[in-house]
Amino acid sequence: MIIEAILKINPNAEVSVSGNDINTVQWHNGTTPIPVADIQAQLPIVEFDMAMEDLRAKRNKLLADTDYLALSDNTMSAEMTTYRQSLRDITNGLTTVADVEAVVFPTKP
Repeated sequence: MIIEAILKINPNAEVSVSGNDINTVQWHNGTTPIPVADIQAQLPIVEFDMAMEDLRAKRNKLLADTDYLALSDNTMSAEMTTYRQSLRDITNGLTTVADVEAVVFPTKP
């Protein structure tokens, strides 16, 4: 997660980190070092982004599992339409990792 935080600040940074220790960051090929405090400030943002990415992947899989029902030769039930819309809306209003972790997926009809 440390490298992701660094890359959020400088997408071209070339770095390595030993373990998950922010004090072991090594800067390569002339990359300008970033202050530890700046990297630490990015860590909650990276953690949230990773949680959202995982949530979207799960949501997208559930949508993909029912995509065949949305084909033009099918008539989708109101319950399935509501389920799929609930999945699409599941990321609305989430602003913290705790919000993401508290998400309850709707039950497939």
